[in-house]
Amino acid sequence: MVYIVSWDEFVERSVQLFRADPHSSRYATKYRRCDGKLVLKVTDNRECLKFRTDQAQDVRKMEKLNNIFFTLMIRGPDADISEASGKEQAEQPASKKGRGRRQ
Repeated sequence: MVYIVSWDEFVERSVQLFRADPHSSRYATKYRRCDGKLVLKVTDNRECLKFRTDQAQDVRKMEKLNNIFFTLMIRGPDADISEASGKEQAEQPASKKGRGRRQ
């Protein structure tokens, strides 16, 4: 098991691995709080791809990868993932309803 250093290469190879055999592919995440490291793993029991990071901004990248895998699982391995990976989710401001005194 070798860790892939480049995020883009990890995503590309992970999607290829899933599309090749969607029924036996697995995606796992592991966070070690004592080390502050996040490890992502994609495997199909023959090939194992791993990516390790300790950067907080990589969590947003992980969310995009989750969206890609959800799209592939729901729509099938031949689905177009460009809209899942390129679309930013707009964060909605929290509602202030319920705060303060009632009048």
